[in-house]
Amino acid sequence: MTSTNTQIISYSPPSSSSSKSTHPFTYQVFLSFRGEDTRYGFTDHLYEALDSYGIRTFRDDEELQRGGVIESELLNAIEESKIFVIIFSKNYATSRWCLDELVKIFDCMATKQRLILPIFYHVDPSDVRKQSGCYEEAFLHHEKEADLEKKEKIQRWRIALTEAGNLAGYDLQNYG
Repeated sequence: MTSTNTQIISYSPPSSSSSKSTHPFTYQVFLSFRGEDTRYGFTDHLYEALDSYGIRTFRDDEELQRGGVIESELLNAIEESKIFVIIFSKNYATSRWCLDELVKIFDCMATKQRLILPIFYHVDPSDVRKQSGCYEEAFLHHEKEADLEKKEKIQRWRIALTEAGNLAGYDLQNYG
């Protein structure tokens, strides 16, 4: 496992006397991932590990209310999270939802004190940063029939991916 500038995150569960004003976050961790790539493997294991330490973690399949408006619930969960773990996998950039989450995560990071921890799961961090390889293929598809408004959104996705690819994180492309 390759890691640069890695910080160890320790967690102490809040005391029962904690109030919303002293702990403004609903979630300590928000997991952003492409379900078809990692939901029933890596992401499940990570979620279970965090949960076993009492870390309140948002994972879309566990936390979204049935019948609720997915987009608004996801955006609220991002705003109410302190740490973002983004699992970049081969199909992450094919998902408009994932890319919209990523932009929102960077918006929150810019306006509030947050931590982003990227995990490069079987992808090269430079492919994320430069939108090359499988990320280039995804963007060719997104751009194929994009109008002006969509092209502006695609540009925001590209900027967020470049910023994320420049962050110190974990490169798991050579690990199972």
